[in-house]
Amino acid sequence: MKASISFRPSGLSFSRTTFLQSRTELTIPQKVFFPRAKHAESGIDGSFSLRLVPPTLLAAEKEEAKAVLTLFLKKQGLSNAVAARTINKADAFVDHLVSRLHTVHKSRYLVGRELTTLEIRDALIPYLESLHEEYQAILVDVVENFPDPPAKVKIEESVQKQPVMENSVASVSPSVPTVDSKKLKALARVNDISPTGKLPSHILYLLELGMELDAIKEVIRKFPAFAYYSLDGKIKPVVEFLIDLGVPKADIPIILSKRPQLCGISLTENLIPTMTFLEELGVDKKQWAKVIYRFPPLLTYSRQKLKATVDFLYEMGVSAENVSKILTRCPNIISYSVEEKLRPTADYFRSLDVNVAFLLHRSPQTFGLSIEANIKPVTNFFLEKGYTLGDVATMISRYGTLYTFSLPENLMPKWGFFLTMVYPKSELVKFPQYFGYSLEDRIKPRYEIMRRCGVKLLLNQMLSLSEDDFQKLLKKKMQKKLSD
Repeated sequence: MKASISFRPSGLSFSRTTFLQSRTELTIPQKVFFPRAKHAESGIDGSFSLRLVPPTLLAAEKEEAKAVLTLFLKKQGLSNAVAARTINKADAFVDHLVSRLHTVHKSRYLVGRELTTLEIRDALIPYLESLHEEYQAILVDVVENFPDPPAKVKIEESVQKQPVMENSVASVSPSVPTVDSKKLKALARVNDISPTGKLPSHILYLLELGMELDAIKEVIRKFPAFAYYSLDGKIKPVVEFLIDLGVPKADIPIILSKRPQLCGISLTENLIPTMTFLEELGVDKKQWAKVIYRFPPLLTYSRQKLKATVDFLYEMGVSAENVSKILTRCPNIISYSVEEKLRPTADYFRSLDVNVAFLLHRSPQTFGLSIEANIKPVTNFFLEKGYTLGDVATMISRYGTLYTFSLPENLMPKWGFFLTMVYPKSELVKFPQYFGYSLEDRIKPRYEIMRRCGVKLLLNQMLSLSEDDFQKLLKKKMQKKLSD
């Protein structure tokens, strides 16, 4: 059950109102808890049995959420000491972030795959940015006092459904941002019921598409112009255009929530020419539905920005065919700054004698990581364990995703368990994908089965085989051992 808490200065009354009535409301669960995200396991009959995410994984995700929140607070200008104090008081808010993480990545838990650092970051940072836009100067108070922030501003609707301040704006403390009148006016349009008792036509259309009223309000709070878009002139043509591209109707609300600006862009002058430009670069026309769903902002970037990224990929030696695959599989690479993110990361990996073109093709998301916070610590970790730079380069080339995993919550625990197994360190150079498997749900159980059977499989065989093939290979090894 969810409720919204209004923020207003002390001394004013407090109420729990409907979800997202104004830009000053924060939607929170009345009791913060972890949703029951589940792993899927194949049953004998092909069905799936579900079980809760292990406590160790929840703890790891909590640490990741803390790290993301810490970096975000520092980015807003907080000192290390202030950010640390805020995190120490933010347990409830961190739990809320993890809960949100489970909601965003339900499918990952159903296949039993752990989230990478990049996936966690990409899920949480946009949410934190929206909160920062919302609360600005009191964001730290919101984080520390979640779910009961100290300062509150009440926005209620009059009989005519117009938002009215319960007390005058002049009574608001200078330290608390005043309500943005433009956003209030935009939100009022959502509830602007006509004399016939019906909601505005553009709101009804979005509701018919499956978009929740609360979600529409949230979009308008972030992007007020959306409330004024014409149904027939802007919203409907873009929606029909997306559906014609093969985008499932059920995905439209998600796409509009992520990038409502799409409805403000001319189809003939911008969207279609941009798509044509990308298709000329090799983006698969048949994949547009998936590409847009993965990264709706792609079509809102200028062709100059698109060309700058593509030129960089060619400069790095990526073939035309692979450029198209990168843009199709990881369209958000367009959002990375060429000079501030892509080029420095490429230079770093080149210094390790890594084939940058190959890495870009295999794991473009790696180039969205921080060199100092994510990439260098992973390299140093393996060097400290006795691996050479050549070994590290080989591991990266074989499994570029390696750098997207958390060092303290993924690599280190799995390394610790690896040392208890019967494999030489060189086995990880051959099969660095080891770090992509769940320690509790794959690595430990399979190793224990193998150990009890008294046989030894290659690390690759132990982890990558399907359950049936794993059992068959164990049986074959056991029979051979008996015959010997």
